Amino acid sequence: MNDEPDRSDPDRLLEHVKRVESRASRGRLKIFLGYAAGVGKTFSMLQAAQAKRVAGVDVVIGYVEAHGRSETDALLANLERIPLRRIEHRGIVLHEMDLDALLARAPKLALVDELAHSNAPRSRHDKRWQDVEEMLAAGIDVYTTLNVQHIESLNDVVAQLTGVRVQETIPDRFVDSADEFELVDLPIAELRERIADGKVYGAHAKERATHHFFQEGNLFALRELALRRVADRVDAEAKGYLDLHAIRGPHAARERILVCVSPSPLSERLVRSACRLAQSLDAEWHAVYVETPHDAALSEAARQRVAATLRLAAELGARARSFPGADVAIGITDYAREHHVTRIVVGKPMRSGWFYWLRPSLVDRIIRESGTLDVHVVRESASDPEAPREPTTTAKRSTLSFAEIAISCAMVAVSTAVGIALRSTLAPTNLVMLFLLVVVITALRFQRSTALIAALASVLCFDFFLIPPYGTLAVSDVEYVVTFAALLVVALVTSGLQARARGQSTAALRREAQTAALYECSRALGAATSVEEIVRALCEQVGATFGENVAIWLPGPDGVELHDASMPFPSQVFERGVAQWVFDHGKPAGRGTDTLGGVRSFFVPLQDGTTVRGVLALYRADDAPDLTLDESRLFESFAARGAAALERLDLAASRARAALAEERERLKSTLLDSVSHDLRTPLAAILGAISSLRDDHALLDERARRELLDTAANEAGRLDRLVGNLLDMTRLEAGGVALRKTPCDLEDLIGSALEQLAREFRSRRVRVVANPNLGLVPLDFTLACQALVNVLSNALRYSPPDSDLEITTRADGEFACIDVLDRGPGIPEEHLERIFEKFHRVPNTSFERGSGLGLSITRAILDAHGGRVLAANRNGGGACFSLRFPRVASESATETAS
Repeated sequence: MNDEPDRSDPDRLLEHVKRVESRASRGRLKIFLGYAAGVGKTFSMLQAAQAKRVAGVDVVIGYVEAHGRSETDALLANLERIPLRRIEHRGIVLHEMDLDALLARAPKLALVDELAHSNAPRSRHDKRWQDVEEMLAAGIDVYTTLNVQHIESLNDVVAQLTGVRVQETIPDRFVDSADEFELVDLPIAELRERIADGKVYGAHAKERATHHFFQEGNLFALRELALRRVADRVDAEAKGYLDLHAIRGPHAARERILVCVSPSPLSERLVRSACRLAQSLDAEWHAVYVETPHDAALSEAARQRVAATLRLAAELGARARSFPGADVAIGITDYAREHHVTRIVVGKPMRSGWFYWLRPSLVDRIIRESGTLDVHVVRESASDPEAPREPTTTAKRSTLSFAEIAISCAMVAVSTAVGIALRSTLAPTNLVMLFLLVVVITALRFQRSTALIAALASVLCFDFFLIPPYGTLAVSDVEYVVTFAALLVVALVTSGLQARARGQSTAALRREAQTAALYECSRALGAATSVEEIVRALCEQVGATFGENVAIWLPGPDGVELHDASMPFPSQVFERGVAQWVFDHGKPAGRGTDTLGGVRSFFVPLQDGTTVRGVLALYRADDAPDLTLDESRLFESFAARGAAALERLDLAASRARAALAEERERLKSTLLDSVSHDLRTPLAAILGAISSLRDDHALLDERARRELLDTAANEAGRLDRLVGNLLDMTRLEAGGVALRKTPCDLEDLIGSALEQLAREFRSRRVRVVANPNLGLVPLDFTLACQALVNVLSNALRYSPPDSDLEITTRADGEFACIDVLDRGPGIPEEHLERIFEKFHRVPNTSFERGSGLGLSITRAILDAHGGRVLAANRNGGGACFSLRFPRVASESATETAS
C-alpha cells in the first residue's frame, strides 16, 4: 500500500495559475440562463444588480429590455443608464448598445440583456456577445441573459425538437468562459400561464407563440437542455476542483475525438454532434478535411461550405485543419493514430441500393482501417427543416475535346492498319496489344471520356477488322469477349489512376506554390533593413500571391496609420477604424469573420507572441469569394513573417542601443580614468604654488615667487586646454559647431598657434619652412588654429625636451598641407590607425601621457573642413603629422553660423 500523500498534478496547477493570471485583469462574466423567454432572466439579473448597488458597486445599464413589465421597470429606477446609439438602416431607426460610451464610462459592473442579439449593420461587431467580450477585456464585469436554444452546439438539436432553426447563436467557447452561471427556472405550467396573461408577448402574438414554439412538448425539451447544460457545468467545476486538490476519485482516460468534415450541406450537423460528444466526455476534439484529387470537381459553393464548416468547428473549440491525401479513409485513420484519437465521428451515408453494394461507403472503409478505434456513425438525415440542398460538384465535370477525340481515333486507325498488315502472321491475342497501347496512351494523355471513346473504338476496330469472321461484329470465339472487357477495364483503371495523379499533382503544385511564396517572402523580409523595406517587401509578396490589393497599418502617434498600400483603400476612415480595432485586440476582423464583416477587406494583426506590431489587410472585390481556410492560413503566415521581421528590427535596434550604452559607459570610465589624472596633476601644482605663496610669502625671494606664479599660470593654461578639448569634442560630436570659412594665410595660422604655446616653447627651438607660393586657403581660422595647437602639444609631450621641432607648409595637389615633425620615439605601427581615436594613448612610453582627446579633436576639425590629418614615422626616428586643408572651398564643407 502506498502511504505517500496525494499530490496535485503540476500541469493542472500550472494551467490553473495561468488561468487565474489571465483573468486577473479581465472582467467577470455572469450568465443568467433560462430555457425560454419569460422565465424571469432579466428580473433576476436586475435583482442581483440592485444588491450589488446597495453594496456600493458602480452599476450601469448597457442594454435592458423591460418589455413593458411594471415589476421590471421598478428594478430599473435607481440604476444609471447609458444612452442607446441610434442607427438608421434602410429608412428604419434602430437603437443599439453604445459600446464606446460604456468603455469610456468604465463602470465596475454593466448589465447587458439578450446576449445572443445581432447588432445593426455597420456596427463594430456583428453580435452582442462580441461587444461583451470587448467589455470583459477592458476589465468591466458583465451580467447578461441567455436562452439555452442560442448555444451554438445545441442549434440542430433545438431545430429537431421544435422545428425552428434559431439564427442567433453564441459559440460554446464564450459561454464556457463565463465565471458564473445562474439557472433561472420556472415551472412550465406557470410560464404558459404568464404567456396567456400577456406578460411575455402582446395579445397579437401570444396565441401564435402558444401554439408554435411554446408548445408544452417543446418547453419540456428546452428545460431539460438547460438543466443538462448547467449540470454539465457543475460537473466540470467539481471535477476540476477534485483534480486541482488531488482528491481521489474515478477518472476516465483522456478521450480524443475526430470528426470527418465533408462538402455535404449536412456536415455542420455532424460537427455540432461531435462537439456535444466531446463536451459530454470532457474530451479534446479535432475536425479534419482530407483533400483528394476528386476535389478538383467540387463546386465553389461546396468549397466555401467546407471552409465554413471548419471555421464553425474552430469556434466550437476544435482543432480544425485540412490536408491532402490520396484516400479519405486512410488519411483519417492515419491522422487519428498520429494524434492518439480514441473515437472517430462520421456521417451515415444517405445512398442505398445497388450502388451501395457495388462500392463500399466511406464509413465501411474507415471502420475497416480503424483497427481498435471506436467509430461513431451519426445519421445525416434530410429531415432537418432548413437543410440546404446544393450540389457538391460542378454541374459539368468535364467537356469533350474534339481535338483529343480526333487524335485518339487517328491512333486507333493507325493501329488497325498495322494490325491488318500483320494479321496473317500474328495471332489476334498479340494484335490486341496494339490497341491496348493506344488505350493506355490516351488514358495517360487525355481525360477519362476520351479514353473511354478510344477503348470503344479499339474494341470495334479489333472485332471488325482483326477477329474472324472479318468485316462483321460477330465473334467466333468467346475468349475475345474477355479481351474486349479487358480493354475497357484498362481504359477505366488507367484514366482513373491518371486523374488521381493529376489531382495529387495539382495539390502538390498548390502546396509548392504556397511554400515558394512563403520562402520568397521570408527571403525578401530577411534582406530588409528598415521598416519601409519590410513593408514594401510584404506588400509585394502578398499582392503577388493573392492577386489582390494589400495595405499595411503601423502604429503612429494618433493610432494606426496607413503606412503603405498597393492602391488607395475605399472608405479609408472606416477601414482605419477596423485596423485600429484589430491592432488593439490582436484578432482578425473584416470580410469572412464575425467582427465587422461588412467591410470588403480581411484584416489580420502583425503579431508575434502577445505583441501586435501592425495590421495587414487584403482588399477583396465584391464578386470575389471569401478566402478558404488554406488561403486564410497562408495570409496569416505572411502576417506572422512580417511581424517577425519587424521584431527583428526592434531587436537589432535594442542591441544597437545596448551596444551604444555599453560604449558610453566604457567611454565614461575611460574619460574618468584619463581626466582624473590630467585634472589632478595641474590642480595639485596650482594649489601647491598658491599655498606656498600664501603660507611662505615672507621666506620666498622675488625669483622664487615668480617661478611659483609661472608654474601656476602654466598649469592653469594646461587645465584650460583640457577643459576646452572636452567641450570642443562634445560640440563636434553633437554637430553644434558651424564653420566660418575665410581666406587665410597658413603662416599667420602657424604664428598664432606658436603664440598660444609660447610658454611651452621657451626651451625648444622651432624651425618653420613656409612655401611662399601657397596662397590663401579657405578655412575657419579659430578651429584650424585649435587643431594645429593640439598637434604641436602632442609633439611637445612625446619628444625629448632638448629636441627641435619643424613646421613646414607645402602644396599637395588640391590640398594645402602643414607638416609637424618631431624627433620623439615615433608611433608603433599597430597604433598608426588608432592614434586619432578618442582616449587612445600609446602605451609603454616614458614620456608624459595626455588625455587622448587632442588628436581626435584635430581629426574632427579636419573632417569638418573636408580635409584629413595623417600620421607617419620619420626616417631616423620621430613622427610626422600632416594637416591637409582643401585649397578650394567645397559646398558641402562651407557653412555659416546661423
